[in-house]
Amino acid sequence: MTLTARCGQRLAGVHPDLVRVVERAARDGARFRVIEGLRSMDRQAELVRAGRSQTMRSRHLTGHAVDLAALDEAGRVTWARPAYEALASQVKAAAAVEGVQIEWGGDWRSFFDGPHFQLPWAGYPV
Repeated sequence: MTLTARCGQRLAGVHPDLVRVVERAARDGARFRVIEGLRSMDRQAELVRAGRSQTMRSRHLTGHAVDLAALDEAGRVTWARPAYEALASQVKAAAAVEGVQIEWGGDWRSFFDGPHFQLPWAGYPV
């Protein structure tokens, strides 16, 4: 799959290691669109107020996180959990090939955030 120009724009300001992982996943056939990368404090506060994010310490604020929307066979965005589990496998495989540690929001115990991928705090402090 090729990333769209809009996806590329949404990766502006994202850490180069995470961009490499996203680009590798796309080249290796993962089907997704980039929803969001780097966020402003105002945008993050808006998402917290709306209940769509749970923290003001988001890795999006520093360019260490991206949200990816999984695509179905017809190329439409889907929110089905199995699609995000499949996408996570592909993104994790791409990260392994690139030698980049990555965390997936679907692995969190507190809540399921299927679209979210981030570089870990331990390996990528701000």
